Amino acid sequence: MSAEITKVYRETHPALRFIGTRYTDADRDPVTGMFSPKWGEWHSENRFGLLEKHAAPDPTNGDAYIGLMGAGADGFEYWIGMFFPENTPPLDGFDYADIPASEVGVCWIHGTEPDVYMQTMQCYAELLGEEMPVPQKEELGRWFEFERYNCPRFTTPDADGKIILDYGVYLKD
Repeated sequence: MSAEITKVYRETHPALRFIGTRYTDADRDPVTGMFSPKWGEWHSENRFGLLEKHAAPDPTNGDAYIGLMGAGADGFEYWIGMFFPENTPPLDGFDYADIPASEVGVCWIHGTEPDVYMQTMQCYAELLGEEMPVPQKEELGRWFEFERYNCPRFTTPDADGKIILDYGVYLKD
C-alpha cells in the first residue's frame, strides 16, 4: 500500500521545551537503521506516562508523542519525547532541549506503516509548492524536522487500516 499527503499547512510554535531522550546514529537498530526499538522501549517502560504525569504538554501539539530531529555538536540527533511549555522543569532521568519560537510547515501523511515514513521527502516538495521557505541542506538550523504522533490521527486506523503521521519541517526565518 502507498501513502499520500492529504493536508499541507503552516503553524506557529511558541518557544518550547522538549523533554525526552537524545539518541545519535550509534543508537540506530543495526539491521534496519531505524530508531523503532527505542520507541518500543519508551512504550514498554511507560516513559510517555511519566512525562504526562510530570506536566501538561504544550497545547500547540497536544498530547502528541514526538520524534525530533536535529544536528548537534556530535552530528545527527534523534530525540523521543514530548513538547512542553517553555521553562517546564525537566524530569529526572530525561534530557531536555529548548526550542525557540518557530514557523513550521506540516504535512499530514495518510497511509499504512511503514509507508507513511517513505513520504517525508515528498513533504518538502509539497511545502515548497505552497511557497513555504524550506531550508536547503546547507541552511538547516539546530532543529530541522519532527514526526508528531497525534492521538487519534496516528493511533486509531481508519476503515482501511490507515493512519496519519504529522510531519513537521522547521522553516527559514
